[in-house]
Amino acid sequence: MKYLLSTLLLFLALNLFADEPMLRETQYQYVASSIGKGKPYFLEVGSDSCHSCQIMGKLLYKVHKKYPHYEIHFINVKKEREAAYTLKIQMIPTQLIFDAQGREVYRHVGLLTTEDLMKTLHQYLDQE
Repeated sequence: MKYLLSTLLLFLALNLFADEPMLRETQYQYVASSIGKGKPYFLEVGSDSCHSCQIMGKLLYKVHKKYPHYEIHFINVKKEREAAYTLKIQMIPTQLIFDAQGREVYRHVGLLTTEDLMKTLHQYLDQE
């Protein structure tokens, strides 16, 4: 039953974001040099060939369009394998949040629902 429900949710998510582009990838070197300089950062670590990563990438594209002031970046570890080692990534997709001082304050492996993603982003990225 769980497998059927998971498959159905994945199918719905794929169709929901079928026409959306993915969040464009950012070089890890750029992100690494910016983390800890006064703004929180959200990193989506994955690969452009991973289906779950594509779902998250499309969701994050929509979120970034709505909240362009959020620092949301996609790191493609298929192209930047050293970044996966540096960030201690064991599975993809992995979402990381670094606070304004550069400390990792959040880590999640797998897909996030839109509701959970928005709750997490507002909790960690809203700086006012």
